[in-house]
Amino acid sequence: PRKVDKLKLQAMGCGPGYKSPLDAMNGPREKIVYLPCIYRNTENRKPDYLATVDVDPKSATYCKVIHRLPMPNMNDELHHSGWNACSSCYGDTSKKRNRLILPSLISSRIYIIDVGTDSRAPRLHKTVEPVEMFWKCGLANPHTSHCLGSGQIMISTLGDPLGNGKGGFVLLDGETFEITGNWELPGEAAPFGYDFWYQPRHNVMMSTEWGAPKVLANGFNPADVKAGHYGQRIHVWDWTTHKCVQTLDLGEEGAIPLEIRFLHDPAAAEGYVGCALQGTVFHFSKTLKGDWTAERIIKVPTKKVVGWILPEMPSLITDILISLDDRFLYFSNWLHGDIRQYDITDKRNPHMVGQVFLGGSIQNDGPVKVLEDKELNRQPSPRIVKGKRIPGSPQMLQLSLDGKRLYVTTSLYSAWDKQFYPELIKQGSVMLQIDVDTTKGGLKVNENFLVDFGEEPEGPALAHEVRYPGGDCTSDIWL
Repeated sequence: PRKVDKLKLQAMGCGPGYKSPLDAMNGPREKIVYLPCIYRNTENRKPDYLATVDVDPKSATYCKVIHRLPMPNMNDELHHSGWNACSSCYGDTSKKRNRLILPSLISSRIYIIDVGTDSRAPRLHKTVEPVEMFWKCGLANPHTSHCLGSGQIMISTLGDPLGNGKGGFVLLDGETFEITGNWELPGEAAPFGYDFWYQPRHNVMMSTEWGAPKVLANGFNPADVKAGHYGQRIHVWDWTTHKCVQTLDLGEEGAIPLEIRFLHDPAAAEGYVGCALQGTVFHFSKTLKGDWTAERIIKVPTKKVVGWILPEMPSLITDILISLDDRFLYFSNWLHGDIRQYDITDKRNPHMVGQVFLGGSIQNDGPVKVLEDKELNRQPSPRIVKGKRIPGSPQMLQLSLDGKRLYVTTSLYSAWDKQFYPELIKQGSVMLQIDVDTTKGGLKVNENFLVDFGEEPEGPALAHEVRYPGGDCTSDIWL
């Protein structure tokens, strides 16, 4: 009987994940998604909220926000989210994916959201106040949340309570959601933190670096990079002993390494990291000796421009993801305004098979004139979907389990949105859907899909990361 219940849970999309990434590809189509919506740095003095959006084409409320859960506090800057249980707990019938972990990047609060009681109307289950993280861990500014096979939840951090860089990891009890302490050993925290991914079969975890919170909190200043307030390294951690065993310095070309993704195949000892500042993607892998190495495999050329803050405009790679079959790599260029799809069948030699422009800073009717472009013959036109001109630029990505639909939102982080795309603050962000050719590659905007967060009842909001209730290719890790 327990087996039947398990299958039933899986069919409902709320069990602890799937046996393998390829099994997940055959999972049910997403019907609703969750997105944090941010009001910090906008003209609306309101708390951030979690939006539930209907993405089922057969539904009467298709492309509509069907529920909003406001947080109890102001200026949290909700950002990324994770689960209390995912495919790393597959087979453990005592676990259910019924809580969404919602850390706040700026306030350092962690909200635990009950999505199990009614998945279409989430409710607040618990708030972990920042003082707990400060006192118990000496950490602040939580970013990425992953559940562990042990039943615990681990969250990476950007800083210490004073706003300096400090890449540590907070552990939460998976039942009580109390902070139990640090994952890393005393004195082992990295100088900066951001994202992480673990691969137990290789006894490894990798983490990346953004910058010091007090420097990036209110905008981006290129001088802060030169002054050493932003990172350029990948940290390699021993998964068993929790020690940092190696640091890969990616150099200037690898400045601001953000999202890190291992291949989904748990036996694989390789993956990719997107580095924002120079528009590069590095491939990392395990050597025969047993240590790790990284090499640059993609570089998006900068564009020579006038009418912008600098004479050269980098692409600013902000989000990357890998399809569940480890065949395609996707990333967004938040300044240039495009999303790219690469075939990574040959892992070290990716080739671009799809590209689509959605907004960005080089549109042909905007203030920026491109003087020299190594890739395009002309500046892209503005993108209009369902009568709306898309403000901002593609940023967070989420791929459907079968790999055929790519969801994209246009806000990066409220302080940087305000600086680079002031119209985004006034108009709110959007969520779009890109149709993916999974046979030979190719991207095409779905002209019938638009969720306009400029039309929200409390005023325009900045929608960020997309999560599916049944798990997705950026939240689930297989053991």
